[in-house]
Amino acid sequence: MRRINKSTVIWVSALLTLTAAVASATPSPNGAYIQTRLFNDCPGSTVGVTNSYPASVRISDQNMGCVGFANLHIWRFSEDGGTTAAVFNNDACFRAAATLRLTGAGEGEAGLQVAPWWSASDGRFNVRTTDGEIACFGGRMPFYNFSGAPHMLRYTRGTDIRLEVIYSPNGLSMASPATIEYKVTYNAITYSSGVLSFDEGNPAEDPPYGRWGMLNDGRVGGHFQYFVAQSGANALEASWSDIVFEQCIVGVEPSTWSKMKGLYKN
Repeated sequence: MRRINKSTVIWVSALLTLTAAVASATPSPNGAYIQTRLFNDCPGSTVGVTNSYPASVRISDQNMGCVGFANLHIWRFSEDGGTTAAVFNNDACFRAAATLRLTGAGEGEAGLQVAPWWSASDGRFNVRTTDGEIACFGGRMPFYNFSGAPHMLRYTRGTDIRLEVIYSPNGLSMASPATIEYKVTYNAITYSSGVLSFDEGNPAEDPPYGRWGMLNDGRVGGHFQYFVAQSGANALEASWSDIVFEQCIVGVEPSTWSKMKGLYKN
């Protein structure tokens, strides 16, 4: 019989305590909340929605004679089966991923979002049809461009692209700011931004929003922005499939999370 010594018991107890704390701070999604027409420059367009979370979320739009800029539709991870969007605070710790495909002759952009408290349209991990650009920007997200050096990636409509974000709060301080890593898997090759640090934010807004991270209270999910004037009468559909959300453990490398699934909620 294998003997469990005192140090092992202490280590496991501490890990379980830490894991429980992280779990309480990070949502446990069980659905997707969808909001169409956040921007609504073409009220007469035809919008279609299919919510089969976590297998897939699909949103389509087709212009019916408008000349405005864009319609914006969003989805969010939800803890109540899709009724409301889950709240993500500064101390959340998570990995979110989905395989995106843009199909149709229309123009637009879509991807994942880590949206700030002040703007449901901001904080984008964005894939665009017009020029194939793949970039991360806006809100509190550190900027990164996969279409620039060294990756030089460009998206082709009708193909699958895997997008992933890994957020860790760390110490939420100047010495230990929250970090985010963006990953793209395209044509069977995975590319990473590396681990990027958040900056301070506005000290005058702490409280209630916090500092050195995504800030309270954010939302996480996806976006689809249909370019009305550029699409003419053409439709475009964004689909996110194989949607994954995992809570993580602060201070534990993401590569080891899968080995510890029995010790945390995913």
